[in-house]
Order: sequence, then C-alpha cells, then structure tokens
Amino acid sequence: MANPEYWYNTKTGEVEKGRQSGWTDLMGPYPTEEEARNALTTAAKRNEAFESEEEAWEDDWED
Repeated sequence: MANPEYWYNTKTGEVEKGRQSGWTDLMGPYPTEEEARNALTTAAKRNEAFESEEEAWEDDWED
C-alpha cells in the first residue's frame, strides 16, 4: 500500500489525508500530517529565503 499524502486546506485550515478538496484550496502534498499542518509556516520561511536570495543577487548585480 502506498504511503498516504497529506494536504493543508487553506480555506478550512484543516489537514486532509488524501486529496479531498479542490486544488485551489490545497497546499501539498506533504508526506506527514505534521508537515501539512505547518504548511503556512513552511511557505513563509521559503518566501523569506527567496527574498533574501533575490536581494543578494540584486546587490551583486548593482556592484
């Protein structure tokens, strides 16, 4: 049996085991329920890292 996938539903704030809702309301898939529960935090950290990398790239470009 394949491992289940977990999804974070942005509309309800709930974690779904298996995709149960429309794709416009979901983030994932994640391998564990805990990772799905932390989807918004993970996305925020990735956005911060990207913005920092982008700023560094722009600073290098201007030099």
